[in-house]
Amino acid sequence: MTVVTRFAPSPTGFLHIGGARTALFNWLYARHTGGKFLLRIEDTDRARSTQTAVDAILDGLSWLGLQWGGDVLYQFQRAGRHAEVAHQMLAAGKAYHCYASPQELDEMREAQKRAGVPIRYDGRWRDRNPADAPPGVAPVIRLKAPHGGQTVIQDAVQGTVTVENAVLDDMILLRADGTPTYMLAVVVDDCDMGVTHVIRGDDHLNNAFRQLQIIRAMGWPEPVYAHIPLIHGTDGAKLSKRHGALGVDAYRDMGFLPAALRNYLLRLGWGHGDDEIISTAQAIDWFDLAGVGRSPSRFDAMKLTNLNAHYLREAPDAELLPLVLPRLEKKLGREVDAVGRTRLERGLNGVKQRSHTLVELADKLVFYAGHGAPAIADDKARAQLTPDSKALLMRLAASLDGVADWTDKPLEDAVRRFAEAENVKLGQVAQPLRVALSGSTASPGIFEVLAILGADETRTRLLAAGG
Repeated sequence: MTVVTRFAPSPTGFLHIGGARTALFNWLYARHTGGKFLLRIEDTDRARSTQTAVDAILDGLSWLGLQWGGDVLYQFQRAGRHAEVAHQMLAAGKAYHCYASPQELDEMREAQKRAGVPIRYDGRWRDRNPADAPPGVAPVIRLKAPHGGQTVIQDAVQGTVTVENAVLDDMILLRADGTPTYMLAVVVDDCDMGVTHVIRGDDHLNNAFRQLQIIRAMGWPEPVYAHIPLIHGTDGAKLSKRHGALGVDAYRDMGFLPAALRNYLLRLGWGHGDDEIISTAQAIDWFDLAGVGRSPSRFDAMKLTNLNAHYLREAPDAELLPLVLPRLEKKLGREVDAVGRTRLERGLNGVKQRSHTLVELADKLVFYAGHGAPAIADDKARAQLTPDSKALLMRLAASLDGVADWTDKPLEDAVRRFAEAENVKLGQVAQPLRVALSGSTASPGIFEVLAILGADETRTRLLAAGG
């Protein structure tokens, strides 16, 4: 059997963190088993579905590196097929027409509420002769669900889960206007797509019992269900925007790497011993449904940020530069020229060791990309440029004119000799020098910065700071 998984988001908003994790688990399980990962857009809610949301979902999955197989299936376009199945069930005696009016159903619910019994359809048209149908009433088609016994699911995550059939009413399959319900559409699409494993959030577990009744009524193969616990915030409450429940696009804008986000989402509810840093290749090799826990996981933005810092440090400079360059050019308001690119290529490794996101990396690299005096970052940096330190920088500029070998070690020796000649500590020179060259009190090693900027740019910046 070829494993087939699917991700089936509703395009009513962006691809959020919970949806991204569901997609990741489906993608990994398909890759792990040598199967297929398919994508379906459940756009039957026409009032809330938007093309903008569809585009955001496709873009978010692509950015995360979760490529699906084949064409995207759009559920709304298959309404005719869904209706066809409902009529097949009707012809086979597995479903029936219900002519109850909205007013009747409201009265039924009110009576149930007064009686203190569960509110559900009472089956009043289940065995009634359609000849009794009132004139002018368009019927719905309802499933003739089993009333006795139990529906049992052997869930790959939750274990054995059972519900009494008596609490499941005869749900609507096809509305009076001929449109299919969500429950029917999902089952038909999964069957037609050949889905073998339904991996989704455990908020869909109750749906599974109803969907399984349709599958059994049609005599279709039953998929393996795996319902994953939802993600909570660090306080244990349902994940919301205040916890970081943003769209995947927001994390891209904040400078997170897709590999880091994949690694973090993988560890939200799935584990492999004590491993925290898990490459994509390892994830594909190790992932299985048995490793998914039954308890809700907790989203921690700080852990994600720290993990992203690891991926930044490990990423090859040649891969990072194209990612950070557009951010730098936006900050500068112009393209980075050839000289700036060369400095970035030489300086990126030293800066990425101290960065957590691409945004932070761009902020710390911008002084390499520009020309002339850098912008002073804050009051702490500005405080380093006192009248005495400015005069010191002017004298240092003259002293460095004599350095022939403009590399780290000769520059360090020259600055140390200058400090000794001025009868000051090295730090009294290094800190104002750092601010003059980078605009900040924090930068890579100052002698590395000197070497990368070059003699001419260093002199320009020292004179600007000292003037």
